[in-house]
Amino acid sequence: MAETMNMRLIMVEDGSAKFEANPTERHYNPQMRVHGGYAATLIDSAMGCAVQTKLPADAGYGTIELKVNYVRKIDGNTGRLECIAHVIHSGRSMFTADAKVVGGQGQLYAHGSGTFMVYPK
Repeated sequence: MAETMNMRLIMVEDGSAKFEANPTERHYNPQMRVHGGYAATLIDSAMGCAVQTKLPADAGYGTIELKVNYVRKIDGNTGRLECIAHVIHSGRSMFTADAKVVGGQGQLYAHGSGTFMVYPK
């Protein structure tokens, strides 16, 4: 997925993770804009990695709810994006997190939140 989306993990700390991505025309939908799934996948990936930092190495997790707000169009001229995610709640079996997708000048492109279920060991 990272290769297809032209994204990579660039930072991970306790309870947070950051990805960078470079959308291009190959990510366009029929309206000649980057497909909304691009930002959604970026947000979900960053939040999932942030959640993973709070779990033991042998624990699994999965997204059970994802909410994304799109606030600015993304196209082939947008340039490099960063997505930073933070864990909001870490429970025994459920986690919540949020994330923002921003451009090089700090402009917001999308933001979202998610709920993650922890799988038993």
